[in-house]
Amino acid sequence: MNQRISVRALVSRDDKTLLLKRLTGRESILGLFEIPGGRVDYGEQPEDALRRYLHDDVGLHIDKSTLFDVVTYIDHDDRDIQYAVIVFQASIAGGHHDLKLSENYSESVWQSIDEVQSSSVTDLTQLILGIMHQEDITDKSIKSIKKEHVDTGLADVVIFADGGSRGNPGPSASGFVIMDSENNVLARGGEYLGITTNNQAEYHGVRLGLEKALEMGLKSVDFRLDSMLVVNQMNGVYTIKNRDLWPINERIRDLMSKFDHVSYHHVPRDMNQLADGEVNRNLDAHDKDTK
Repeated sequence: MNQRISVRALVSRDDKTLLLKRLTGRESILGLFEIPGGRVDYGEQPEDALRRYLHDDVGLHIDKSTLFDVVTYIDHDDRDIQYAVIVFQASIAGGHHDLKLSENYSESVWQSIDEVQSSSVTDLTQLILGIMHQEDITDKSIKSIKKEHVDTGLADVVIFADGGSRGNPGPSASGFVIMDSENNVLARGGEYLGITTNNQAEYHGVRLGLEKALEMGLKSVDFRLDSMLVVNQMNGVYTIKNRDLWPINERIRDLMSKFDHVSYHHVPRDMNQLADGEVNRNLDAHDKDTK
């Protein structure tokens, strides 16, 4: 497989990102919006390529650029090509400028992530905006948790756990985030599960959190879950009637026996977005790998 290096520029204004509509190029991207940028020429530095594309295609001059992320992407028009895409956040010199589009683009828009329709952007742009969205959720969630302050009570740590299924049953994943009483993230992780139900995925989030806590040598943990069903079943309020959940529950009970204290509390979904982010990260990664 051939590999090529590409750069993309996240140019923001008033919490909106600059997108350009393709007028030229291969058929699969014509008429779709994308983040400015393109391939890096042989011997060219990525930052220089970034400046070149913004100047030539949009008429903008970069004041400062910082690395945001590096992602790999397989071109759907030629699956023998894998791109290593270096994504920068770029600030523009001298404030806002009037955009001067090259012949490659027909239109420019400033849109927030929530405004972007997936059908209107290229696959690569959708991937990058998804990463931006996840970073934004994580940042807001950490700030929200810090405002509320994590009260670990009798436990050494709080474990936020979650699971999700796209289809129920369908492609599923679980995730967890372990935090101490000072709001520090001690560990986070997740796992793609294959085809399961939403409830199974929720349970696997608890399992993964316990396994990691045991690995870290923790003895007392408090779970925060947005699944009332799992909380009530683990607290003995509800009986487990679904036989598919029995093996997972037995595994969790076995893990719990290795701790001095394990408790379960329900939290609203908007207070569990860190763990939800891990779920979606694993689902999105699997979707990308199978395309």
